[in-house]
Amino acid sequence: MSGSFAAMQKRLDPFGVLIIAFVTAVGGGTVRDVLLDVPVFWMHDMIMCSLIFFTCLISMIFKSVERKFRVTLFLFDSFGLGLFTIVGIQKGLSAELHPLICLTLGTITGCFGGIIRDILLNRIPLIFRKEIYATASLLGGSVFLLFVNYSRFSYTFVQISTILLIVGIRTLAVKYQWQIPKFYGSEQNSEM
Repeated sequence: MSGSFAAMQKRLDPFGVLIIAFVTAVGGGTVRDVLLDVPVFWMHDMIMCSLIFFTCLISMIFKSVERKFRVTLFLFDSFGLGLFTIVGIQKGLSAELHPLICLTLGTITGCFGGIIRDILLNRIPLIFRKEIYATASLLGGSVFLLFVNYSRFSYTFVQISTILLIVGIRTLAVKYQWQIPKFYGSEQNSEM
């Protein structure tokens, strides 16, 4: 839905909205699967493709009430970030990769759909300039790996608690406008 709304803000036609929604939904997992050299997950899952199509259709129908759904969409986006981060890490662990590579795969899975969306919409990706997004994924993913390797908590508890941690970090970051420090002057539009 975040891809659909971003595309509609740029006044794309329905086909463009569908493409941006699709790329946003599956972009990170696609990059992950290509890196792992495994079959791309959505190519064998028509339920996933149908869900993206119908979600996109619903978002186009209800575009007029978008502002009422902002908090809901933010929460779904945050839960998606948490879930996809964990899924990416688990795929890396299944491939018996180093934990740092697993963490990278989790961050790619959680974030790259939004990066690709923003690039296609001719915007600097939000996670590179403003919000704590990838950082929440990295922190939550690190906690997930620590819990999996060094705690006696059940796997389900670890999954749920780290997803909630990512949602919490993201929510607090937006509420209190946390940002990663920038290492350059305060000029607004300067380029290197």
